[in-house]
Amino acid sequence: QFVEFVEDGGYERDTLWSEDGLSWRRGRNPKHPVYWKRDTSGIWKVRLFDVWKDLAPDTPVVHVNWHEANAFCNWAGRRLPTEAEWEFAATMRPSLDATLAKSDFPWGDAPVTAAHANMDGFGLGCADVADYAMGDNAWGCRQLIGNIWEWTSDTFNPFVGFAPDDYKEYSEPLFGMSKVLRGGSWVTRSRYVNAKYRNYFGPERSDIFCGFRTC
Repeated sequence: QFVEFVEDGGYERDTLWSEDGLSWRRGRNPKHPVYWKRDTSGIWKVRLFDVWKDLAPDTPVVHVNWHEANAFCNWAGRRLPTEAEWEFAATMRPSLDATLAKSDFPWGDAPVTAAHANMDGFGLGCADVADYAMGDNAWGCRQLIGNIWEWTSDTFNPFVGFAPDDYKEYSEPLFGMSKVLRGGSWVTRSRYVNAKYRNYFGPERSDIFCGFRTC
């Protein structure tokens, strides 16, 4: 799907980009994601460590920043989920009394295993988007945990009641400037992340293992 966006001129069409996105794009002049290239026969390649491989059509796009994700959404007539929408999908499950209960992971409160999510670096790359059915949420939404960090539409700001701990420089200086990512990636340690964990990077950052899903 992202190939279609690239080949349809997505990186050249100003109307798909926000003002900040246009500023980033004009400064860098990208034509495609940072670790992509086309070989002499026209086949798209993607770099994994120091090797160029054929772009796998059923893996998520990775190493795209928040501006690129939003431009794709505008092209596709979709949008990024809000942080609240993402967390609802990743934590809420029907309970026995027909109400909704909140859990630590999309599948419940059981800890992450290699059957639930692509994490801990052992896969040495992104898995196909159909893999890891054991990690589904109650409604069949897959891979909310692992594979790639997922951009949300929200700016990183404190929750109500926030107070910094002794490490005051950890997150507070980045409030209002960064965007929220959720879910962890294939290189993330599984003990480090649950469905409530917030990550945050500037919207221009594509060096992290980041991608997105759409609404």
